[in-house]
Parts: sequence; C-alpha cells; structure tokens
Amino acid sequence: MALPFLNDRARKHDQILAIDLGGRSTKAVHMQRKGNAFTLLRYAVLDAPIYEKQLSVEVLAEHLKSVAKALEAKTRFASLTVSANDSVLRHAEMPQIPVDDMRQILKNSPKSYLQQDLPNHVFDCWLLPMTRLPGAEAPKPGMQKQKVIVGAARKQLVADMQSAAKAAGLIPDQLLPGLLGPVNAFELAMPDVFTKEAIALVDIGFRSTTICLLNRGELVVNRVVAIGGDHLTNGLAEAMQISYAEAEGIKIGMAAEVQGSLEPLLASLGRELRASIDFFEHQQDKTIGRVYVSGGTARSEFIVKGLEAELMVGCVAWNPTVTLQLALSPQQTAELEQVAPQLTAAVGAAATI
Repeated sequence: MALPFLNDRARKHDQILAIDLGGRSTKAVHMQRKGNAFTLLRYAVLDAPIYEKQLSVEVLAEHLKSVAKALEAKTRFASLTVSANDSVLRHAEMPQIPVDDMRQILKNSPKSYLQQDLPNHVFDCWLLPMTRLPGAEAPKPGMQKQKVIVGAARKQLVADMQSAAKAAGLIPDQLLPGLLGPVNAFELAMPDVFTKEAIALVDIGFRSTTICLLNRGELVVNRVVAIGGDHLTNGLAEAMQISYAEAEGIKIGMAAEVQGSLEPLLASLGRELRASIDFFEHQQDKTIGRVYVSGGTARSEFIVKGLEAELMVGCVAWNPTVTLQLALSPQQTAELEQVAPQLTAAVGAAATI
C-alpha cells in the first residue's frame, strides 16, 4: 500500500535506508530485499534534534548524516516518512485518468475532491481496486470514478526534506506519509490477518496517535489524535510531582504502580479512538476484532491493557520485524524485541523497495 510523494516507480532497489523522523526520536532501518523476503541488516534509534518551530535544512542534514552513520550502510537510497501532523491522507473519487493527471487536478482544485483547500501542496494517489457486484453490467467508459487514497504535504516541506537528504549524501528515493508506515509493516508481518479481518492499527507517537481501521486489507478510516506519549508522560510528571525523565521511566517500566495517575490520561485517548472505531463499525457493519498497538509507549503492557479496557476491544502490542530475516549484530539481536514497537513506521517505509 505504498503511497509515496516522490518515487521513481520504474526503479527498484535491493537495499534501502528507511528513516522515520519522529518528534522525540528518529527510528531508522537498513533493509535488503531478496525475492519476496526482507532482511533487517541494522536499525538505529537516535534522539531527534531539538527545535522550537521548524527544523532547518542544515540541522536536518546533519541529523540524517548521523542516522546514516549509525546504520553503517553502503547504499545511499533512502525512504523518509512525513509525519501524520505534516501530511494529509484522504479517500477520494477521481476520474479514470493517469496518476500524473490526477496530481495536476488535485493541485488545481483540491477542495473539489478533498473538501479542503491545500495551497502549495504536493499530491500523490494510490489507486484502490475496483469491485463490481456479480451480475452487474460493466460501466460505460468514462462514466465510473476511480477510488483513490490521496496523500499530500506542503511543497516547501517536501523540498526541504529532499535538500537535507541530498546534503547528507543520501538519495531521497521516496517520501511516505508516516500514517501508512504501520499499515505497510502490518501487511508484511501478518498477511493473513491483514487480508481476512477487520482490525485497528494504533500507533502512539510522541505528539500524536494515529489510528488506521482496515477491513480485509482495505484502509477505510484513518485519523490523527492530538494525544501522544508526551501527553501521558507530562501528565504523569505533574500528577506525581516528579521530573519528566522519571515519569517516562515509570510509564514504561512501573506503570501498574501509578495506575491511578495514568488511568485518566488513558481515558481521554481511549475516548477518541473509540469514536473512530464506532464510526467504522457503523459504516462497514463490521466489528473490529482486535486493536494492534505500536510505538514506544506500546512497550508498556499496562498501558496496552489500559487501552483495552477503554476501547472494550482486545489490544495487543505487535512486532513489525517478526517475519524479517535478521542479519544483525549479537547486541542488536538481543535488544530487538524491546526496540521493535518503535520501528513500525520505518519498517513500513522500507517495505516498498
């Protein structure tokens, strides 16, 4: 389900660096493809650069150099994610025309198709399979619309990310809406569940949480909730009158001991996610069977179970590397299980090579 803003679709690479630029940490993987199998060669989790408003090209370039150095890769081809807060993802119905023409139409008249003015944005489209009921007549040429998923990001942001990657010595092969990373990674990790069930993918990031609701492999609903791991940690620090660093450690390692302080914080996130699930179930007449949780906060079993109580649906943390072949150092192999929930978006970005 790759939906890149920038991609040479005719060219494929057997190796790529995938870099997920997060609010607090950057997660990256170096992956290789052999046939239908993927090998994880190395991964890295680095502190993100600290900035107040907008990350400059120069600072981002230096950061990307550090990421590439940590991955110890010879390949220069890189796939970067655009955060859910900096990108737009919408369903739309477009004329049956080439994707390049769809992009131009969206550029000229985004509100007609996306119900939103998006000046100075770059657009791309992912064509959804066209289905027809048994016995129904084939539509006349030019009469039927094409269902697509549209991705968009600010033109300047895309240009800055490209420039920073090039300044870091990388070749920016594609940009991917970060919200799609967990979808791609889940398809790779659990293909049977992906294609046969109605599920929710919840990725808890630093500043926000994304939820993707899928029905047998089709992305039906996606939403960004402005509550993330930072909200939980800050709330815990204030409630217990401790430092942010102490609260972060307790949140992951000793969450059950601060249940009373965490529960109201989780309740607000749970309500927002539950509203999305209710909308999906009413629209699709399908019940969500399970919620799969990723992101650094998913390392806390207590928080995952707390979300389960709020959503009234079984919740489980999942490992995006479970089907990957591993060619890691002994140290990285030993640490992978703990780190894996954070690598979801990066693995999903790499899965498009």
